[in-house]
Amino acid sequence: MQRSKLGKRTWFNLILFGTAGQIAWNVENMVFNTFLYNSIYGNVTDQAAIDNAIPFSTAISNMVALSAVAAFVSTLLLGTLSDRMNRRKIFLSAGYIAWGIVTACFGFISLENTASILQSSDMLRVLTVTVWTVIIMDVIMTFMGSLSNDASFNAWVTDVTDESNRPVTESVLAVLPLAATGIVMGLMAVVGKIGYSTFFLILGASVTLCGVIGLFSLNESRSGIRQVNGNYWADVIYGFRPSVVKQHKDLYLSFAAVCIFNISVQVWFPYLFIYLEHVILKNTPELLGVKTIIGAVIALAIIIPGILILLTKQAKIGRTKVFLIASVGFVVGLFLVFAFGRDVGSTLPAIAPALVGYAVLTILLNATVRDYTPEDKVGQFQGIRMVFYVLIPMVVGPYIGDLAISNSTRTYLNEFNVETPLPTETMFLAAALIAVFVFVPVLLLWRRSKSKQLADNA
Repeated sequence: MQRSKLGKRTWFNLILFGTAGQIAWNVENMVFNTFLYNSIYGNVTDQAAIDNAIPFSTAISNMVALSAVAAFVSTLLLGTLSDRMNRRKIFLSAGYIAWGIVTACFGFISLENTASILQSSDMLRVLTVTVWTVIIMDVIMTFMGSLSNDASFNAWVTDVTDESNRPVTESVLAVLPLAATGIVMGLMAVVGKIGYSTFFLILGASVTLCGVIGLFSLNESRSGIRQVNGNYWADVIYGFRPSVVKQHKDLYLSFAAVCIFNISVQVWFPYLFIYLEHVILKNTPELLGVKTIIGAVIALAIIIPGILILLTKQAKIGRTKVFLIASVGFVVGLFLVFAFGRDVGSTLPAIAPALVGYAVLTILLNATVRDYTPEDKVGQFQGIRMVFYVLIPMVVGPYIGDLAISNSTRTYLNEFNVETPLPTETMFLAAALIAVFVFVPVLLLWRRSKSKQLADNA
C-alpha cells in the first residue's frame, strides 16, 4: 500500500490540537484529583468533617464516573450533529475556546470561597459543597472537552487520514500524552510557588488560545463528503442497533478490546499521582522526585516510537503479534508495580513495561478502530466509541479502584493534624487481573482476519 502524505498544515493542526487537548485532559486526569486531595481535603481543619464527609476515593470515583457520562452524551449527540452539518472546524475551535475558559474557572474554587458564599463556618457543610462544586465543574469541563476533542478532533483526524498513514499519525498522537504529561508535571512542580489559581489560569488560557488559532489554521475536513439526510435521533442510536453491530463485527471487537484495556487503566490512573506524591515520593526530596519522574516521561516519549517501529518492521510480525507483545508488557508491568514498587528506585523500572505496553496498545487500538469506522458515519460512531473508551471504563474502573483501596490503613497527616486515607498498590493488582481479558477480543480479531485472508486467497 502506498503511503499518503499529510501536508504541513495538517501536521501543524494535529500537533497543536493534539497537544493542547492532551494538556487539558492531563489537567483533568492528574491535577483535579490531586487538587481535590491536596487543596480541598488537605486544607480541612476539622477531623470530624473528614470522618463524616464523602471519602476522597469515593469523591474521585464519582467525579470520574459522572464526567464519563458527560463525555458520552456530548460526543454521541454532537458528533452526530457535526456529521449532519458537515462541519468539524466550528465544533473544534469553539469547543477548545470554551474548554479553556472552564478549566481556568477551577482557579476560583476553594474552601475559603465556599465558606464566604455560604456564610458558614460549618466545615462539614463547606467541605461537602466544595467537593461537589469540583465534581460539577469537572462534568462541565468534560462536556466541553468531549465536544471539541472526542467528538470533533478525533473525527477530524479520521477525516484527514487513511489506512496508509494512520499508524504514523497514531504514533505521534500517542507520544503527545507523554509530552503533555511532562509539561503538566513541570507546571505541577511549581504549584506550591504559583498556587492552584495561577496554575489553572495558565492551562486554561493555553487551551483557549489553541481554539482561537484554529479559527484561522483549520480547513474544513468534510468538504466533498455527502450531506447526511434522515432523522437525527435515528442517527444518534444508529450504532446501538444489533444489525449494525453484526454488520461491523470487527469494529465492535476492537471496541471491546479498548473497553477492557481502559477499565484496567482507570482502576489505578485516577489515584496514581496521589499515590506517587504521598507514598512513592514521601521520603524523596521534592525537586529530585519531580526531576526523576519528568526524566522518565521524556525517556519513554523518545523510546516508545522506536520500540513500535522495531516491532512492526520485524519480518512476519503483524499487528496482532504486536498487540500480544504490548499486552503482555502492560500486564507484567502492573504485576511488578504491585509486587515491588515501594519507592522511586523500584517503581520506575517496574512500571516501565506497563507504560510502554500502554502507549503501544493505545496506538494500535486507536488505529484499528479508525480503520474499521465507516467513512460516511465517522461522527456518529464517535458517540459509540465513547461508550467503550470512556463511559464503561470510567464508571467501572475507578469504582474497582475505590474498592481496592477502601480498606487502606495508610494515611496522610496534613498541617492541621487531620488524617486522610491514601491509595495502596493493591489497585495495580486489580488492574493487572482485568487487563488479562484483553487477549480475548484481540485473538478473535486475529482469527477473523486469518479467515478473511484464506477466503480471499481461495
